[in-house]
Amino acid sequence: MNHSAEHSAAACRTSRHTRVQHLITADESSLAELEAMLATLPICSTGRVFIEIPDASWQADIVVPTRMVLTWLDRSQRSGAPGTGRGCAAGEALSRAVIAWADEMLCVEDDETRIHLMGGYLGTADIVDHLTGMGVAATAIHTPAQYGLATAR
Repeated sequence: MNHSAEHSAAACRTSRHTRVQHLITADESSLAELEAMLATLPICSTGRVFIEIPDASWQADIVVPTRMVLTWLDRSQRSGAPGTGRGCAAGEALSRAVIAWADEMLCVEDDETRIHLMGGYLGTADIVDHLTGMGVAATAIHTPAQYGLATAR
């Protein structure tokens, strides 16, 4: 199948059309970058978008393709590390949610999930460590260049 074929509504409705799954993360500092990326995805894209925010006031109208699930992770409503009694630190809710999702949904042997991590450094580094530990190639994980993580650009 020609993976470089142009996407259109008609092409996306065909049963033989390949749908590549996406895993995309962001936080309050990367919402504009996230929206720009989502605008470039084909309408038939599938997958998950996780966005960690300090509190509900940061929740915005983010448009995702209809076959993608958007999950808001409100730090003010979550606890920190179990048994500490602390609040949720920046990146903690995001890394917990993405790691749990990856453990359940990624099949590394034949998986072609496109991974774009745009959250803060700490959560992103934890996610990269977990995914590479699962066998996902570091070159298949896209992170901000300034983080210095060994990934594709």
